[in-house]
Amino acid sequence: MTRALFVVSEEGYWGEECIEPLETLSDAGVEITVTTPSGGPPELDETSADPDEVGEETAEHVREVHENDERLNDPIPTAEADAAEYDAVVFPGGHGTEWDVNQDSDARRLLRDAVEGDGKALVVCHAVGLLAFARDSDGGFIVEGRDVTGFPNEWEEEIVDENDVMPTGRKLPYWVEDEVEAAGGNWDAELDQDTSVTVDGDLLTARGPGSSSAAAETLLDELGVSDM
Repeated sequence: MTRALFVVSEEGYWGEECIEPLETLSDAGVEITVTTPSGGPPELDETSADPDEVGEETAEHVREVHENDERLNDPIPTAEADAAEYDAVVFPGGHGTEWDVNQDSDARRLLRDAVEGDGKALVVCHAVGLLAFARDSDGGFIVEGRDVTGFPNEWEEEIVDENDVMPTGRKLPYWVEDEVEAAGGNWDAELDQDTSVTVDGDLLTARGPGSSSAAAETLLDELGVSDM
């Protein structure tokens, strides 16, 4: 059976970016395990379950899955996860990833081992910032020379103020696009396209919530799994 590991933020994951791939892969028969940096239940970014922001249907569904999915409610710590046991490692986005997943040494290890091993890695939205810190076995940045997409500066400008403070009052520690480019990534968020999913070898990246479904389908194709 095909297996996937989801590395989810305890600081605030974006609902659709986790739940859309989670359900798409599950429907295709993929067995899923959830991991978080400390092993505690992931935290939902409340904005991603706000009907005024994402629509009533999406908001209701995201909250229902977040509260009731046993996999999300019973994660394992990233320190205990081994990428070699999975065919794919998925990193859903959300601003929260900037404070935990992207800074977690074990999350970086899982990404490295997935890309360098026999698996695939799918990194979505703000989680793409992980690529600015993750290094390969030789000490170089994993993203160097790779084509990637992710949450663009143009969108971030609409969220933070002139001091990089978010509406929640929390200061954003870095902008994903800037950091990934500084680490040598070939960045193109394809802002002229409705969705943006980039495949570079065993590394898949997706721009944001609207690309979640396409990202999941692309991952299934890369895994050779038919969507039921």
